[in-house]
Formats: sequence, structure tokens, C-alpha cells
Amino acid sequence: MAGRNSRSVGLLLLLLFSLFLSLLSPSSSLRFDLLTGHTKCITEDIKVGAMAVGKYSVVNPSDSDPLPDTHKITVRVTSPYASSIHYGDSVESGNFAFTSSEAGDYLACFWARDHKPALTLTVDFEWRTGVAAKDWTNVVKKGRIDEMELELKKLEDTVTSIHEEMFYLREREVEMQDMNRATNSKMAWFSFLSLVVCLSVAGLQLWHLKTYFERKKLL
Repeated sequence: MAGRNSRSVGLLLLLLFSLFLSLLSPSSSLRFDLLTGHTKCITEDIKVGAMAVGKYSVVNPSDSDPLPDTHKITVRVTSPYASSIHYGDSVESGNFAFTSSEAGDYLACFWARDHKPALTLTVDFEWRTGVAAKDWTNVVKKGRIDEMELELKKLEDTVTSIHEEMFYLREREVEMQDMNRATNSKMAWFSFLSLVVCLSVAGLQLWHLKTYFERKKLL
């Protein structure tokens, strides 16, 4: 009995810790309004080699009727260098999955065809990356592992993901610092050149006035 209680307590602690760590995992789930004739974009900062999955659907304003054509949307997901990853034209729902080959901000843009009068569509969108994007059901089926081992596997992958994310953020911080130093250096040179130009113009103006007054014999 004591062993079983100890196992239950350990599993509970693992579940709580896993829940806490899962809050740190990149995941985005939201519902937003989209006006016809307009575009709304959502960005997600993803590092190289990270898995990402997403799904979207237009909320049907009437549960009893099929979704009207006026409520179809166009969806495009692009990489930081504008490479197309997913495209859906005039759809009511869809999903996408990819492993990032570029680091940076990935963009998911939603567009609704213009309609008179304008309509407001409601879209459900879920975007999960990293550990949150992994299909744990298939992991259990393929590995034939029990509940405790599954939680330990989740914890291991979550900790690894957080560790990699820390290094990624550190690299981004170094890049931003280098960019700031380069910008400050360029601004310093620009300020110096502006000062030289201003002094040169002032000197030319003084020389011109002096020449003018001497020619008019006012000096």
C-alpha cells in the first residue's frame, strides 16, 4: 500500500511539474474577428529545427445551416524569408504542419473576400510549436510505454526544449547587441558628417558675405 501511495504521489508531482513546464512551451490558441476585405496576420518566433502544427476554422454563425460561401477565408503561412509553407484558398477550415528550416518570425495571414455590406467572421486558430506540437498519442502507440514513462518522456523533451530555447534567446540577444552597436556606430559617423557639412555650409556663407561686402566696399 505504501509503495502504491508513493507511486501515486510521484505521478501527481510529475503531472504538476509537467503542467508548469507546459506553460513555458510555445503555444498559441485564440479566437479573433476578421472583417471581410481585410487581412489579419499572426506571427510566431520559431527557432531552426522546431516542429510546428496549426489548425484553423471559421465559426459557423448558424449551427443548423452549412457555412455560407461568404464566410470562406484564404490562409497563407510563410517563413521569415517569405517562403510559402501553407496556402488555403476559400476554405472554412484547415491545418498545417512543418519543421522550421529558418529561424525568426513565421507569419500566418488570414484574408476574407470583400463583401457588401461588410461582414465580420470569427476564426478559431491554434498554433503549437516545440514540445507542445508533438503527437504524444503516436509516441505511446509506437513505444508501448506506460503512463509514468510517458510523463517522464514529456518532462525530458520539455526540459530539452527550454534549454534549447534559452540558447536560442541568448543567440538572438547577441545578434541584437551586435545590431545596436553597428547602428550606434553608423549614427555616430552620420552625426560627425552632419556636423562637418553644417560647419562647411556656415564657412561658405561667411566667405560669401565677406566677399559681397568687400565688393560693395562696405568693409
